[in-house]
This record gives sequence, C-alpha cells and structure tokens, in this order.
Amino acid sequence: MRRIHLVWGILALVAFAVSGQVMLRHVPPMHLLGDDVRLMYRSRHIYLLGSGIANVLLGLYVVPRKELWQRGIQYAGSLLLLAAPLLLGLAFVTETGHGLDRTGRSARGLQAMVGGTLLHFIAAVRRENAGA
Repeated sequence: MRRIHLVWGILALVAFAVSGQVMLRHVPPMHLLGDDVRLMYRSRHIYLLGSGIANVLLGLYVVPRKELWQRGIQYAGSLLLLAAPLLLGLAFVTETGHGLDRTGRSARGLQAMVGGTLLHFIAAVRRENAGA
C-alpha cells in the first residue's frame, strides 16, 4: 500500500503542476475572470496539492498495523485518501468554469481526505496498559 500511496501522491503533485500551467495559460487570462471563478480555480488547484502531499506522506511513513481490525481501518482510510486526488482533479476540470454553483466533486474529494485521515488516526490509536 505504501508504494501505491507514494506513486499516486506523486501523480497528484504532477496534476497540481499541470493545473497551475492551465491557470497560467488560461484564455481569457485569470485576472479577467470573475472573483468566484478565480476562487474556484485556485481552491481546486490547492486541494490537489493537499491530496498529493497526504498520499506522498502516507507512502513514506505508513506502517501496517498488526491487529487485523486496525489494518482493515487503515485500508479503508487508504482507499478514501487514494480517491481524493481523482475526485479533486475531476473537480478542477469540471467545476471551475461554473463559479460556486457546482461543488459536488470537490466536496466529496475533501470529505474523502478528512474521512481517510480520521480512519488512519483511529487505526493508529493504541490502548497502552489496557489491563492496568
């Protein structure tokens, strides 16, 4: 799972760089767009960065838990965190030109990031001295 997170995170960071180039070369130029549309582009661009960083960090540091239930929770969290860059990349492509009217994919992508992070947190919590 570590390698998948690392590779997927790097691909998300590449998508972040590509989305930056899209904004740089946008026709008409970004500064001529309305505030709401510019906000949509920038926020989706930054969301891609966050999802890429989260996946790269998991790829570098995640350690599979010994307990089966903890590994299951980690796996579920990983699936959510792997889905986030895809949802957020699609949000950049489909939501940005419409202003604040359509935000479903980005909302689901952010929810996947939060949910995956919480599941990894739950899997990492250990009860020390449970018998004491």
